[in-house]
Amino acid sequence: MIRIRRLCKEYPGGTRALDDVSLDIVDGEFVALIGPSGAGKSSFLRCVNGLVTPTSGEVIVDGHAVTGAPDDRLRQVRARIGFVFQQFNLLRRLTVLQNVLVGRLAHTSRWRSVIGWFDAIDVARTRAVLGRIGLEGLADRRVDTLSGGQQQRVAIARALVTRPAIVVADEPTGNLDEDTGKQIIELLFAGHARRKSTLVLVTHDPALAARCARVVRLRSGRIDGVGVS
Repeated sequence: MIRIRRLCKEYPGGTRALDDVSLDIVDGEFVALIGPSGAGKSSFLRCVNGLVTPTSGEVIVDGHAVTGAPDDRLRQVRARIGFVFQQFNLLRRLTVLQNVLVGRLAHTSRWRSVIGWFDAIDVARTRAVLGRIGLEGLADRRVDTLSGGQQQRVAIARALVTRPAIVVADEPTGNLDEDTGKQIIELLFAGHARRKSTLVLVTHDPALAARCARVVRLRSGRIDGVGVS
C-alpha cells in the first residue's frame, strides 16, 4: 500500500529531516512511528500524502507515485488518505458540518469544489460520520466554540468522511488532556477495525505504540529500528 524508497528531505537552512528512509507499509497494517522530537516523524507523514515535497527519493501509494505527481494525480492519491493533524487545522469561522465537508473536496468535481457546493449524499454521509463519533447535534456550531476534544473529533470526522484506505495521524492527542486523548485514540482504533484501513500513528506514548502491530523508530531522520509489538 505504501512504498518508501531512499526518502530524503532537507529544509531551507540545511536541516535534514529525513535521511535515506526506506519502508513498506502493507494494506490494513497498523504502524506506530516513534522517536524524539525532531526525528522526522511529521515530515515522513507529510511526504506520504504530498503535503511536503521530498528532496529526493520515492513515495508510492497504492501503486501511484506521489513524488513528482501532477496536481490531478496527487489529488486522487490524497483522496485515499485521511490526515489527522495535531493542531486540528480547522477553519475556525465555519461550522462543524462545513469543516467536515472539506474532507470531501477531493471527491468533488473541480467546479463544485471551487464554489463549495456539495450534494445531498455528501451532506448525509457527513452527518452520519458526525453521529458515529459523538458530534450529533453540533453540526451547525462554529468550531471555535467547541472544546479541544470536540475540535479533534471534527478533525477525525473530516479525515474519515472520505472513507480512506489509509489514515495517518500526527500525534492526534498531543494537545488534549489524558481522558480526552484516550477517547480520541479509541475512535481511531474503532475506525481502523471497522474499515480494515491502514493506520499510521505518530506517538510519544510507549503504551499506545505497544497496541500497534509494528513499531518504527526514527532518530535524526533515519530508521533506528523496526519491531513487532
